[in-house]
Formats: sequence, structure tokens, C-alpha cells
Amino acid sequence: MNWILLIIAGLFEVAFAACLGKAKNASGNEATLWYIAFVICLVISMSLLVKVTKELPIGTAYAVWTGIGAVGTVLLGILAFKEPAGFWRLFFISTLILSIVGLKFVSN
Repeated sequence: MNWILLIIAGLFEVAFAACLGKAKNASGNEATLWYIAFVICLVISMSLLVKVTKELPIGTAYAVWTGIGAVGTVLLGILAFKEPAGFWRLFFISTLILSIVGLKFVSN
């Protein structure tokens, strides 16, 4: 169950990064709403991370959480924000994914 919560926490990390991206291109009330969504996603993500680190090793949990956030944010940037998807960028994202999966397998 903790691994599922950790994945959800990572997805909320992607969501708060996406909110920052949307807020950057907005103004007025729309920007305020994106910043409010950012804070909500941040609180949920951090709360779940705190919860899972009571059972999972902090180093592993934090690495997986940041890895999910990094991979998810890059993929979101490519798919939603039209960022470049060059070979080396995708190659290194793939190695990050393999590292996250590897950490899961070597953790108790």
C-alpha cells in the first residue's frame, strides 16, 4: 500500500509542476487559481511522502518520489507543453525510469 501511496505522491508532484507551468502563462484570476491548485497539489504530495517514509526507507522513498516527478514532468512537458523530445532526452529519462524500478526491487 505504501508503494501505491508513493506513486500517487509522485503524480501529485507532477501536478504541482504542471500548475506552475500553467500559472506562468496565465494572468489575473486564472493565474491565482493555478497557484492555489499548485499549493493543494504540493500539500497532498508532501503529506503522502511523509506518510510513506514512516514505513519505507527515506532514501528510497525520496528517490522514487523525485524520479516519478522528474519523469512525469518531462513527459508532461513533451506531451502538453510541446517541449523537444530528442533522442538523448528520452534516453536519459529511460535510464531514470529503470533506476526507479531498480530501487523498488532492491528495497524491503
